[in-house]
Amino acid sequence: MDNNNKIKIFLVDDDAVYLKLLEIEFLEQAEFSVETFATGEICIDNLSHKPDVIILDYHLDGIDKSAMNGLKTLDEIKSLSPAIPVVMLSSQDKIDVAINCMHHMAFDYVVKSETAFLRLHKIIKAILSYNKIEKELNWYMDRMS
Repeated sequence: MDNNNKIKIFLVDDDAVYLKLLEIEFLEQAEFSVETFATGEICIDNLSHKPDVIILDYHLDGIDKSAMNGLKTLDEIKSLSPAIPVVMLSSQDKIDVAINCMHHMAFDYVVKSETAFLRLHKIIKAILSYNKIEKELNWYMDRMS
């Protein structure tokens, strides 16, 4: 599969080890191309690369305490590129955190665990299916008008 047909994923996490684990997991799947970022600011600076999906850590202040947190990064992504689906990723297993992320327009919320990669993979497939249906519906609606 060439890079033009691959699903472009941005992975954003300040935990270098976890970021590398995610990158390896996604790169083992032939259908993905991956770009990784340690801060939300760097991710935002690279939105011109047009990712299909962004997987964004909730905290993002482990390296630089003045770095934007995940919610601020999410808000900035949505203000610049509202159509990009963003999946929040966190070690916090609290419903109020997940709900808050959804209020900030996250597509979904995943807790960092041994099943996180499998869940992320399923969410990305759901996003792609939804986008395909939406495009087909728009095409149909354009034909009808």
